[in-house]
Amino acid sequence: MAALTHPVHPPLGPVRAAWLLVTRSYIVYRQAWKLFLTGFLEPVFFLFSIGIGVGQLIETFEVNGRAVPYAEFVAPAMLAVSAFNGALMDSTYNVFFKLKYDKLYDQMLATPLTTADIARGEIIWGQLRGSSYSAAFLLLMWAMGMLHSWTAVLALPAALLIGFAFSAVCMAATTWMTSWQDFDKITLLQLPLFLFSATFFPITTYDGWLRWVVEATPLYRGVVLCRELTLGQAGWASVVSVIYLVVMGLVGLYVVRRRLDTLLLT
Repeated sequence: MAALTHPVHPPLGPVRAAWLLVTRSYIVYRQAWKLFLTGFLEPVFFLFSIGIGVGQLIETFEVNGRAVPYAEFVAPAMLAVSAFNGALMDSTYNVFFKLKYDKLYDQMLATPLTTADIARGEIIWGQLRGSSYSAAFLLLMWAMGMLHSWTAVLALPAALLIGFAFSAVCMAATTWMTSWQDFDKITLLQLPLFLFSATFFPITTYDGWLRWVVEATPLYRGVVLCRELTLGQAGWASVVSVIYLVVMGLVGLYVVRRRLDTLLLT
């Protein structure tokens, strides 16, 4: 009887488990690298069409008392949007397929992996995908001479933070979806966030309660954080944005773990 019993493997450590899941995703996407081009090219097209194209009609915007060319105003926003889009795409459509159709997470739970490991691994991968777009876009901004402060190097960690926050929250939202039609709700939120988070015009455009609503949205916090870092205007407001995004990501991670417990362990 002792020979027939299977050894019980202890749970993996969180670092090793996350590494295994990220490695798996890398192997899967290694042959589909062209899919990553879309996430990078979309903000580039917006930068050239609106930031530079429309920028020919707009001289400058004033940001915290400093006159900034329109293209340099839009570029940091596209940096944040690239992290946002990458994290959202990977943490919604891909996670939904793995959860509902591929049953990948059920298979993972047959190993020493736990639901917490799955949540961390998927969120880290979505974060890395979004930050890879941002890193390439940041290099483009540097090549175009849009970076004028040493604090611009902190824009990449900021993009990582944006990716973490949105990966966690979007994955949490995906666990409640039951069909592909539910993704219309994601688009319904994605487009307004993209257009009205001070991406193409300053927050001073809004008055009263509407401005407070916009300032409370997560993508605005990411946009203003990247803009402050690339323009060399980081301050206490930047700390507020960092705390906002950290709390958002931690809450999303907690909800994902609880939801995976409910869906996969009961």
